[in-house]
Amino acid sequence: MYTFETKLRIRYAETDQMGYVYYGNYATFYEVGRVEMFRSLGFSYKALEDSGIMMPVMELHSRFFKPATYDEEITVKVILSEMPAVKIRFDYELFNQSGELLNTGSTVLVFVNIKRKKPCMPPADFLKQLKEYFD
Repeated sequence: MYTFETKLRIRYAETDQMGYVYYGNYATFYEVGRVEMFRSLGFSYKALEDSGIMMPVMELHSRFFKPATYDEEITVKVILSEMPAVKIRFDYELFNQSGELLNTGSTVLVFVNIKRKKPCMPPADFLKQLKEYFD
């Protein structure tokens, strides 16, 4: 299993008229977590796309427990509990500054060869980098 955490501050534009983060923004928070997790492993989405592989989202699930609010710093925890293959599943836990659980979610993405527009395995160097966390 591989876990990663990153922090972000809630911007005014991300809130609704009640002062709570608009529910649609949680997908963006998940993306921030995924992108930073990739960086922590020495990879980037841009480099992956430049190499001819894209990662569209196939599934998105989200569950809300408490609202995040304007100017609050939240922690986005990203969990990879299984070694990726053609698909990769990310689980998320979002916490406020007090450590209270705000939201849980998951996404499933698929590795796709851009030219062929067909699913493919992730790059070998990516799998090699993750292997130590799943032995």
